[in-house]
Amino acid sequence: MTVTGRSPRGLRRFLLPLGGLCVATVFLAPYAVMLLDALRPSGDVLRSPATLLPRRWQFDAFGAVLADERFLNWLKTSVLVAGASTALALVLAVPAAYLTARFGFAGRGAFLTLVLVTQMFSPTSLVVGIYRQFFEANLINTYLALILTDAAFNLAFAVWILHAAFRAIPVEIEEAAALDGCGRVATVRRVTLPLARTGLVTATIFTFIAAWNEYVVGLTLMQDDAKKPLTVGINSYVTGYEQHWDQMFAASLIAIVPVVVLFAVIEKHLVGGLAAGAVK
Repeated sequence: MTVTGRSPRGLRRFLLPLGGLCVATVFLAPYAVMLLDALRPSGDVLRSPATLLPRRWQFDAFGAVLADERFLNWLKTSVLVAGASTALALVLAVPAAYLTARFGFAGRGAFLTLVLVTQMFSPTSLVVGIYRQFFEANLINTYLALILTDAAFNLAFAVWILHAAFRAIPVEIEEAAALDGCGRVATVRRVTLPLARTGLVTATIFTFIAAWNEYVVGLTLMQDDAKKPLTVGINSYVTGYEQHWDQMFAASLIAIVPVVVLFAVIEKHLVGGLAAGAVK
């Protein structure tokens, strides 16, 4: 009886890690294929019959990409645009989210609904209007155009995440700080924002990733090859005139490194931020 009672528990301890390993394998499989294609000659990538492992190994694709001045310019653009647009979105989202979380005012529900509705618009459907606006402002082919656009498209998500994070903080904590002589701005800076750290981290990582992965707006607004973001620039490795598949896959793998590093640094705060929206 004891053995029978423990059997399902032991089976569960075996099946759960196995299931996790299977899920991890599914998610990591595309990256493994990209790595193998980066380590085979470009002409063998589309060669038939296809083989999983390279017929001939080569290890110079990554070095060639990192030595390519074009790639370094694209990387610089992506880091600059993603970092600046994330900072701008958070600077605007914090006061907006705090206002909707702490103050009742006419139209608050409508405002939050409007913020949510803006998430339903795709950059692809708005790209013509975006191009026309920046053309009239003489901002085509500038970093500022990408920064403003990426910040605008990610602002709604940041507001919702931070709104939930601020609502989860008891208002009595801020009242106690006010009794100790803290003004509203000092209370938010010294008390509320540190307590909302998980929400800030979540908004930061997802805003950065969205800006880092943006493609359509960068393709439309950036015409100078040296100023293109990484997502647009790496397509130059495979054109109608040249096909460097190995370098394209190598560049794609290098492009995910900043996001992976960012995840690794702030991962411990991420789960709490995602759960903030469930707190009433």
